Amino acid sequence: MRKDGLKSKLAHLVCWRGPVVLKPLKGGLTNLSYVADDGREKFVVRCGDDIPVHHVFRDRERAASIAAFESGLSPEVVHAEPGILVLRFIGGRTLGETDLAANIGRIVPLLKTCHAEVGRRVRGPVNAFWAFQVIRDYVQLLDADPKYVALADRLERAQVPLLMVFGHHDLLPGNFIDDGKRLWLIDWEYGGFGTAMFDLANLSSNGGFSDADDARLLGLYFGQTPMAELVRAFRAMKVASALREALWAMVSDTYLKTPGIDYAAHARDYLARVDEAVRSLN
Repeated sequence: MRKDGLKSKLAHLVCWRGPVVLKPLKGGLTNLSYVADDGREKFVVRCGDDIPVHHVFRDRERAASIAAFESGLSPEVVHAEPGILVLRFIGGRTLGETDLAANIGRIVPLLKTCHAEVGRRVRGPVNAFWAFQVIRDYVQLLDADPKYVALADRLERAQVPLLMVFGHHDLLPGNFIDDGKRLWLIDWEYGGFGTAMFDLANLSSNGGFSDADDARLLGLYFGQTPMAELVRAFRAMKVASALREALWAMVSDTYLKTPGIDYAAHARDYLARVDEAVRSLN
């Protein structure tokens, strides 16, 4: 749908209580988003179809978003229809990359709540997320260098058994909002059942954490100094997280071509993080 046609459709959604003003909301890498003001309240409107190449299905995002609200993590969903999700607006600032390490003590409780509560509340079909399967799928889709599959196999063998939890799986800085009193965790399109290890490693990789940051993260999450085997699994998952993000950008550059988004630069950034994280394994 053309953007002008979409805005016309959004202006007439049944959830509005008065004439609505729509303003573009920047920051998303795959979706069009708007701030909507109907004269009484502000909302965020997320617009996007399913993205099968990224295993993104909007009915599952909606279910995860509702469960995340019920778990006290995310704003309320007030309206949903195919390709459109309307949520209450949260006033505040999105975090930057350097904010993640500075807020480990505030983020860990969000992750623990996510892993303990969202899966108990989610209803209907949900995704499973296993980073190594995603990497293999992306490599095949791109006909990319098979060395990435070999690396994924090596990283997968380093994992240790953990309970299955419902994870967010996209802990980029922009998915945290600080309203001045608390943090919110938003954007659940990659939410699904998987391992807590990925969320921990994903947060660390996206935040450029130091060894000291990682030690604090793991200690707070697990409640004790982690054993060496778990630390090795975490470091391997950091490589997998960065590799998955780099390949995600390559797939997006090929299949999405979202205007104004430099996916190639994003891929280069995360491939550099892969190289750095691999060195920590040795």
